[in-house]
Amino acid sequence: MRITSIETLLRGPLALVRVRTDDGVEGIGQTAPYEAANTVRVLHSMVAPLFLGRDPWDVEALVDACLRTHYKFPSSFLHRALGGVDTALWDVLGRATGQPVSKLIGGHARESVPVYASSMLRSITPEAEATRLQQAVEEQGFGAVKIRVGEAMGRDTDAAPGRTERIVAHIREVLGDGVDLSADANGGFSVGRAIRVGRMLEEYGYFHFEEPCPYPEIERTAQVAAALDIPVSGGEQDISLPQFQRMINGRSVDIVQPDVGYIGGISRARKVAVLAEAAGIPCTPHCANDSLLQVFSLHLAVAMPACFQYQEWSVESTPWTQGVYAPMLKVRDGRLDAPTAPGWGIELEESFVREAESETSSL
Repeated sequence: MRITSIETLLRGPLALVRVRTDDGVEGIGQTAPYEAANTVRVLHSMVAPLFLGRDPWDVEALVDACLRTHYKFPSSFLHRALGGVDTALWDVLGRATGQPVSKLIGGHARESVPVYASSMLRSITPEAEATRLQQAVEEQGFGAVKIRVGEAMGRDTDAAPGRTERIVAHIREVLGDGVDLSADANGGFSVGRAIRVGRMLEEYGYFHFEEPCPYPEIERTAQVAAALDIPVSGGEQDISLPQFQRMINGRSVDIVQPDVGYIGGISRARKVAVLAEAAGIPCTPHCANDSLLQVFSLHLAVAMPACFQYQEWSVESTPWTQGVYAPMLKVRDGRLDAPTAPGWGIELEESFVREAESETSSL
């Protein structure tokens, strides 16, 4: 089996990838959303030529070779593009063998995955946030939710004056003690401010504190993690496996959060999960929207022993992810069932294929 063509389907901030082989097998993947047109250019100029004509079963070796070839350009766009091809190739292998990707990358460590309702908003008031998260808990059975505090990369600013203090207390008051709560700062705090916020989260019994300090500054995050009892998490923006190893070995984080789309696909994300397993810490892949990344993250979480805690599930509905693929995943009683269909277990909607801008690299 050889890879004969790599096609991108671009619509707005979303780019999907179709890989075809000489055996007639077709696999579907996706790059990380946003700036998708730039990612597509990198995919066809720098990534596709290194995969065409090659055996899909060599996917992990091909991913490594691609990054070594472009060692002078260790960029986010390269890894985003690589992730689109990597995820399409895993779908090829699943379809060729009749197995879900989760079986191919390790087998089923669990039959279902608990997920937490993850808010992406800072523009929302504490009162409105509590109302909609309570509705999500009641309607879909979530046992955990996550809110946003501070301002992303905000240098100790807040989305609104006093919002962090108000929302931390208000969410606990409304949802009660039966729901696990988490808070995400998106790198918004200095060490001192992060520790003060973390102690407040501890006071209200929060489950974990995500990315308290700017993500490149792992030494600062390590200071926060050492000062607090609440687990500190991070890693969503990181693309370097050695950086993840430094984060884990140095105990900069208590929970590690690779993003399948950012890090370069399933092949590399699962290596982070293995590092976490060896270190005895949980892995919770970052997954911030309802695109195919939710499908990829489910397969990873089902297969990897370190993914035993709640996994992220965005509660936002984004127009640009609608009508892309079927069947869409559904949360029932706060959980997702382990996949059983071959590959990713999905097909592209014909309307999306018609609307998308197609570009193909081929032999």
